[in-house]
Amino acid sequence: MKSQGAAKTAANNEAQAEAAEAPAVKLDLSKVKVEPLFEEFVDFDTFSKSDFRVVKVKDCVAVPKSKKLLQFTLDDGTGTDRTILSGIRDYYEPEELVGKTCVAITNLPPRKMMGIDSCGMLISAVCEYDGEEMLNLLMVDDKIPAGAKLY
Repeated sequence: MKSQGAAKTAANNEAQAEAAEAPAVKLDLSKVKVEPLFEEFVDFDTFSKSDFRVVKVKDCVAVPKSKKLLQFTLDDGTGTDRTILSGIRDYYEPEELVGKTCVAITNLPPRKMMGIDSCGMLISAVCEYDGEEMLNLLMVDDKIPAGAKLY
């Protein structure tokens, strides 16, 4: 018997496989629910302190003893590998993410999870679709080099 998380993973993997085969998957927008926009403004100086960078996934493994965490080894353009942990294991198999080009915020202070320092955060899009949470890791064109800054 599959757990609810495994069922979500299977459904998400199936949807992603179908999306890869088809030129474009159209969602029934009447079934999409997104969080409301923040009403509070952030001043430009605060926003400009966030360092968003393109990263290349060199390796990705499931964190032992964790049901949710994946451990990413990333090329962030500095020449030193960056480790980021992300709670997206219900949505992706680790091996399918190796070689992908993603976006991360790189100047967050390290945060220890399951005894491992996570040095940043990968950016994902989240919404509810037809009553189920849907998560997509933000992936960009592979032609963009590791370390490219986003503005």
